[in-house]
Amino acid sequence: MTKNLYQLLQQAQRTFPQHTALYFKDKSLSYTELLQQVNAVAVSLQQQGVKRYDRVAIYLPKQFETIYSIWGANACGGVFVPVNPALKAVQVQHILQDCNVRVLVTSKDRLATLTEVLADCPDLHTILLTDEAQPEQVVGHLAVKPLIPAANEKEFSTANAAPQGAVTDSDMAAILYTSGSTGKPKGVVLSQRNMLVGASSVASYLQNRPDDVILALLPLSFDYGLSQLTTAFLTGASVVLLDFFLVQDVVRAVSRHGVTGIAAVPPLWAQLAKAKWPDGSADSVRYLTNSGGAMPQALLSQLQNIFINAEPYLMYGLTEAFRSTYLPPADLARKPGSMGKAIPNAEILVVREDGSICGPNEPGELVHRGPLVSLGYWNAPEKTAERFKFDPVTPSGIQLTTPAVWSGDTVKADEEGYLYFIGRRDEMIKTSGYRVSPTEVEEAVYRLDPALVDVAAMGVYDGVDQAILVVVATSGAAPDVSSWQTQLKRSLPNFMQPREIIILDSLPKNANGKIDRKTLASQYQDYFVDSNNSMTGAST
Repeated sequence: MTKNLYQLLQQAQRTFPQHTALYFKDKSLSYTELLQQVNAVAVSLQQQGVKRYDRVAIYLPKQFETIYSIWGANACGGVFVPVNPALKAVQVQHILQDCNVRVLVTSKDRLATLTEVLADCPDLHTILLTDEAQPEQVVGHLAVKPLIPAANEKEFSTANAAPQGAVTDSDMAAILYTSGSTGKPKGVVLSQRNMLVGASSVASYLQNRPDDVILALLPLSFDYGLSQLTTAFLTGASVVLLDFFLVQDVVRAVSRHGVTGIAAVPPLWAQLAKAKWPDGSADSVRYLTNSGGAMPQALLSQLQNIFINAEPYLMYGLTEAFRSTYLPPADLARKPGSMGKAIPNAEILVVREDGSICGPNEPGELVHRGPLVSLGYWNAPEKTAERFKFDPVTPSGIQLTTPAVWSGDTVKADEEGYLYFIGRRDEMIKTSGYRVSPTEVEEAVYRLDPALVDVAAMGVYDGVDQAILVVVATSGAAPDVSSWQTQLKRSLPNFMQPREIIILDSLPKNANGKIDRKTLASQYQDYFVDSNNSMTGAST
């Protein structure tokens, strides 16, 4: 029985020892070679004192060492915390502090950007560098070492006493950080079982197989991105690791490796639809998946004209439950705009506030139940209680019930049970596949100028995705918005950057004196799709 992700990889190695597991740039690794390197990193982590449930953060782009570190941490019973490489120092600091990270795996150039914040991470004791072959150094309270000491690389790689990882599949495996509508990102705790069941479920409806070549475009800190690896390792497929700068890099990777599966979010799909695809370059692709936002019908049609042999799978997911629904390709024409139905081994309910089940076409909150429900938010009992609540269909006689995830999304189900998204109950911004807290953006803007009186960030649909629009009122002189945007680029990752900042004399308020966000949302809902941009106020 497979109890953890490390054993999943071991199983793949036994079944497909010489099959290619990973491609990165001009190199490749077989499953045997990958397992050897994972074992090496696991031993290295154990030598740094990593033990069961210790958190190991990985702050790297997609490369071989990223995978070694994720699975190496899992192999020695540690908990991996993949940090989005797009994040800046302040956001990385929050994650390291919030879940008490003990060991950080990164590179020399990334470490240089973190120097000022690591002193405030007292639980962190060791940094392992992927590109450092020098002997151990000490920086402040931190030991800085190579990920795998060069002198011992052969010994580590051929270690026959490989670790075995978690004891049961209910053990904690990972913490993935996701934003809420208020405050800083929360750490979603995933069990081994969450990830193993998720891999099995997704692989079953995508019909993944050993000859698949899956393109990994999305960050591995994103459950949707991480799923490309777990489903591949479950089925013996190959994964192409790609952090691209130009969209034509994706075209070349698809053609070069004969990619059969691509997962992306709507803004990325929009870029790929505009790329130049030479004749035959996309013919190998047999499926496309979309999540992180609705796929516009016009964009879907463009993609179907490019990927002529591919079946599109439109999906909906929650980090708190890994994956929730999918629309089978056969139902695309029959159920336009639908999120589909529950993935295998999950149940999706539409419920009223009292927990009773809604009737057909009656709007209610989407509730996810089953083995994919995560273990809650790390060290955040109040936030966990808001989202992980009672299971509406569990018999009352069961004394110890497993909670369900109440998504905060309003949906409806038609007479056949197909789901349709209506809107979010909170003010979360969903952009580029990420959930962005308006509060986090607003706090960054407030820090720009002490004369700011009010700041409101909102997501405004631009025809493909939500773009971030910020409106502000200031008591001082007219600000230099261009300078503000330059400063924000240093403090916020790209996906949190405001598309525009609008200066108003004042912001509307409700009866309680708070910013009237509903009025603002109504006023600016067509801002980016209205070519005249006829709103009042200065903008940039």
